[in-house]
Amino acid sequence: MSTQRVIINFVLFQLAWLAFVIGAANQLPWLGFIVGVSLVSVQLIFVPHPARELLLVLTTCGIGAVFDQLLLNHGVVQYQAHGWSIGLVPVWIIGLWIAFASTLNVSMRWLRNYRWAAVLLGAMGGPLAYAAAQKLGAVTLTITPSSHIVLGVGWAVLMPLMIHLSKKFDGYAHV
Repeated sequence: MSTQRVIINFVLFQLAWLAFVIGAANQLPWLGFIVGVSLVSVQLIFVPHPARELLLVLTTCGIGAVFDQLLLNHGVVQYQAHGWSIGLVPVWIIGLWIAFASTLNVSMRWLRNYRWAAVLLGAMGGPLAYAAAQKLGAVTLTITPSSHIVLGVGWAVLMPLMIHLSKKFDGYAHV
């Protein structure tokens, strides 16, 4: 994997994250979803095995949507701009998981050899991302500091799981 591709993937995800969060904060939930799906669609064009990569995206999105639905159901977080029913995880969160999945085999590929780094990155990065989204007005952490603990533990489990899935559904690997 070229360094240039890794950097581009990382930067595009950060821009997509901003589109999701700013869109949600401004009651434009579909903005981020469109950006995220576009990002992944372009990436799939250049992947040697797009079906495998798409399977990773769909699996990651499903797991992530269930995780965020549990957060919503248990009052850990409230989301802005659902795009559909307030009782369901918002459309922009689903799009965010789609975009996140696009990083697993590219800019986060290095985590495959460092399981504890994946755990630590998840434990710290997950809560920080939600805290930043809260500062921008897209989410509300309702039971802080407990919300941060729940997010940290959840992401400490999810990140290595997603990295493991990226090995199994690697659209860049030689088959």
